[in-house]
Amino acid sequence: MAAKKGNKALRAVPVSDLSDKDAKIEAKALAEEIARHNVAYHREDSPTISDAAYDGLRQRAKDIAALFPELVGELAATEAVGAAPAAGFAKVKHTVPMLSLDNAFSDDDIRDFDARIRRFLKLTETEPLETIAEPKIDGLSFSARYERGRLAVAATRGDGAEGEDITANVRTIKSLPDLIMGDVPKVFEVRGEIYMTKADFAALNERQAAEGAKIFANPRNAAAGSLRQLDPKITASRPLQAFVYAWGEIAKIAWNSQWEFLTVVKSLGFPTNPESKLCKTVEDILAFYGDLQARRADLPYDIDGVVYKVNRIDWQQRLGFVSRAPRWATAHKFPAQQAQTVLENIEIQVGRTGVLTPVAHLKAVNVGGVVVTRATLHNEDEIERKDIRVGDTVVIQRAGDVIPQVVSVILDKRHKGARKFKFPDHCPVCGSLAVREEGEVAKRCTGGLICSAQAVERLRHFVSRDAFDIEGLGGKHIEAFFGDNLIKSPADLFTLEQRDKSSLTPLSKREGWGPKSAQNLFEAINARRTISLPRFIYALGIPQVGQATARLLAISYGSLKAWRKAMVAAEDRDGEAYRDLINVESIGPSVADDLVGFFQEPQNLEVLDQLTAEIHVEDFASPSVSGSPIAGKTVVFTGNLESMTRSEAKAKAQSLGAKVAGSVSKKTDLVVAGPGAGSKLKEAEGLGVKVIDEAAFRSLIGA
Repeated sequence: MAAKKGNKALRAVPVSDLSDKDAKIEAKALAEEIARHNVAYHREDSPTISDAAYDGLRQRAKDIAALFPELVGELAATEAVGAAPAAGFAKVKHTVPMLSLDNAFSDDDIRDFDARIRRFLKLTETEPLETIAEPKIDGLSFSARYERGRLAVAATRGDGAEGEDITANVRTIKSLPDLIMGDVPKVFEVRGEIYMTKADFAALNERQAAEGAKIFANPRNAAAGSLRQLDPKITASRPLQAFVYAWGEIAKIAWNSQWEFLTVVKSLGFPTNPESKLCKTVEDILAFYGDLQARRADLPYDIDGVVYKVNRIDWQQRLGFVSRAPRWATAHKFPAQQAQTVLENIEIQVGRTGVLTPVAHLKAVNVGGVVVTRATLHNEDEIERKDIRVGDTVVIQRAGDVIPQVVSVILDKRHKGARKFKFPDHCPVCGSLAVREEGEVAKRCTGGLICSAQAVERLRHFVSRDAFDIEGLGGKHIEAFFGDNLIKSPADLFTLEQRDKSSLTPLSKREGWGPKSAQNLFEAINARRTISLPRFIYALGIPQVGQATARLLAISYGSLKAWRKAMVAAEDRDGEAYRDLINVESIGPSVADDLVGFFQEPQNLEVLDQLTAEIHVEDFASPSVSGSPIAGKTVVFTGNLESMTRSEAKAKAQSLGAKVAGSVSKKTDLVVAGPGAGSKLKEAEGLGVKVIDEAAFRSLIGA
């Protein structure tokens, strides 16, 4: 029987002579063997067969797939290059959010990080707190989800909730297995960084220059550009590598520490960074940071700092997350890189809220591998304090992804006759008076709706990555469309295609556009006719309402209809709606005033009406917390807690789907009162709100 043939005997049979059963056996054996050789060659640098023999295995797999189409899925892992997507990248929703990290810039910041964790967990200064320290690779974050051991989907981080489908391109990275050899959960999602080594980057740029193609500014840009190619064959031709350092969705977590996780994934054939280290104390991690900084130039890849993670998984779970970052991890960035150049001009830009921001135009200079031609000057006071003048030789710096800034002026190099910069008192765009309110550092244009700069910047914000994320619609396009009266408000984006059909000069006839690019834009716009409530609130560009605040508002009000009704009602500062608003965690009177002010403007309400006629805003869906006894309830903590800190209690309640409020009202469902509870306890008792102590709360949530 064919099943009794050994692999060697079966391999000798021509593909055309294989039976269906033999082909299935051979396909499975090939997939596993090629996966092993990928690990040996790309992960362990110790190949066990020649390149020619490896290519022979790959070719046999292709031949079997061609003659036995039903086995294509079985052999997918052996194909390094898949079919290119028809246009753009599909979106992938992360089942577990891919969050970013908070940054630290000094040793004191790291000691504060350690102290905050100890306070949160109620650890003494002498109790052990192990931390994993690992290089912060300057690359592109990714996730790779394996189902039943096979790579199913890979994605970029995107906005943390949704990324781009880069599965076909990730399959070309040979250091990442397509098939996991070993006993793994049904769903196994790893996360890490894709990068390019310094040597490979230099070689790639040499080839690009020889071919007259684009030269990349740094290895990170080269890696990101290579990974986001629509044609995986181009990605396959680029020398990309990866490190795995975290996980997303896992059917069952089988490790108790971060260090144990790294050991597990390494044994499964995933590349992990050999520089990672288990540290016992704060002094250990600072010593690691100093050592790595000293060796930074000698490493084969670019890094911009060190990441620290609490080692124990149960402590990570207790610490949880704040806004868009975990409490149990931080990134210790290296000092800003600096350079000298000449400040050739100062331009005043007008933002979406009317703020006048001075921007320095610089003689091009390379700072840490990035060519810099512009830098922020922050505001009028900053120019005055540093006495910055046009023509000055200045010191500029950039740290990580921070916008370059002017640090100081080299006075010895100042030309005679250099004049002090006079900050304008009128908007450079619309000519309206620019005023500086008492207590503020910024001047604002008073032009409001007549100021085209503000309108353009609001539209840019509206289509930005963390808002509506409309692919292919950049700032230059927005500016051109606005100037030609194609788009004046957000709703105009969603009527553009219909209006374009009756236009004498359709988009496809405009300079720089064609039928295909125009159609791609219309498809990208239509793909965003449904949007989540947090993204929608953020996209409106209300002052002081960033992504974290937008999410808090979405959690608190649940739907666009309820939020809008509440914000309009909150105009009455003595009313219940206003009290509810400032009772939302982290929202004080200043943010509340900006929210109320937005809804008091009739023009804004008109924009909302026009926009919601064209799109659908999804009600907010809380994370699945089935079985949680406090999901959807409003909880207030008061008094001292003994077994956990107030911060931990709030974080735990939020993770279980509760809304944590700062004060008691008739909408409060539960008050957790510890020793020393005062006015909040009395208010709860007066309103008949249920009150329990800390022990009862722990019992309620099963802690």
